[in-house]
Amino acid sequence: MPREHIILECTEARKEGKRPSRYNSSRDKKKQQGRLEKKKYNPALQRYTLHREIK
Repeated sequence: MPREHIILECTEARKEGKRPSRYNSSRDKKKQQGRLEKKKYNPALQRYTLHREIK
């Protein structure tokens, strides 16, 4: 199976002292070599923020 399940975590929430939001996603191992980054909605901050893949 080339698809891998990953967790995306908000990068801005911890800087502001709020709880970071997390999202589950998947990616193709062969096409996406590096860490995945997406803009997702953070309910604690009430805006769209950058979410990065965590281990």
